[in-house]
Amino acid sequence: MQSTSFDAVTLETCVAAAAAAPSILNTQPWHFQVDPGGPAFHVRAAPERGLRHMDPTGRALHLSVGACVLNLRVATAHFGRSPDTRLLPCPGDPELLAVIRSTGPAAQDGAGRHADLYEAIWRRHSSRTPFSGTPLASSLRTALGAAAASEGARLVFPPPAETGRFLRLTAEAEQRNHLDADRAMESRRWVRHDPYVTADVGLSQSGLGPQDARELLPMRDFTAQLHREHLLARPFEVTPVLALLSTDHDRRVDWLRAGQALERVLLVATTLGLRTSLLHQAMEWPDLRRELAPSPDRTGHAQMLIRLGCGTAGPATPRRAARTLIDDLS
Repeated sequence: MQSTSFDAVTLETCVAAAAAAPSILNTQPWHFQVDPGGPAFHVRAAPERGLRHMDPTGRALHLSVGACVLNLRVATAHFGRSPDTRLLPCPGDPELLAVIRSTGPAAQDGAGRHADLYEAIWRRHSSRTPFSGTPLASSLRTALGAAAASEGARLVFPPPAETGRFLRLTAEAEQRNHLDADRAMESRRWVRHDPYVTADVGLSQSGLGPQDARELLPMRDFTAQLHREHLLARPFEVTPVLALLSTDHDRRVDWLRAGQALERVLLVATTLGLRTSLLHQAMEWPDLRRELAPSPDRTGHAQMLIRLGCGTAGPATPRRAARTLIDDLS
């Protein structure tokens, strides 16, 4: 009889895969309770790692946790078990955001579909460097759109005029972030300035990336410098490829679904040889986020703006060790 349980090494590997997901400012706002016999993973929010000023509603936290849930589903299937996911399973426990249980052996075709995604978990890194600016083939756009749709979200590639509007809204948000003392301080808090200090969260100086020397692409300045002329700058692509991820509704469960859709898009992009980075600034201002609703009908709720292209791999950001994230479920 095939064992239904995971050994300690497999459990820890699954949690490490979950923790490899992206999070805003690399805050890693998640924690796990594990039942080895199921196996079952209870994914919990870590509110102490939330961003009080930049993310007062917790939307970005839910997106980040949703991304780690997708990775956990992929890892569970990779190790031969079929994952069943319940989002927000306990109204009386709002910090319990998801439960992933094994419902039996993974189907052979299902395991095969997840193989490339599992490998991509470990290769996916945000790249905040210039891309080539080469247009994205229609087949690639179709594949990425299908990835988002499979998780209940929409991914649209705006035409040039709409792309310009998205960039202007992002630039406006970036300027506001610089001028808001609380948000600027919160962002700086997650930047590790001392290269000799090892940290397992936040962003190192090497991972911040340059600014656009042409000032066309508003890359985030995590250090929130008022004198931006002192920042490292390089020419970025003149015609960036952007994709907007959106959902029909804007509830907590939709944020979790959007996070899963985001991570599936990023993993599929990785398997296709594409680099990605996230332009989240406008999502942090309610009025600008509403303006990001896709044309022509302006329906739906914007969840993330993704930049895609061909370029160099970004450096890996640090991660907390999986064993420090796990509690036994008792």
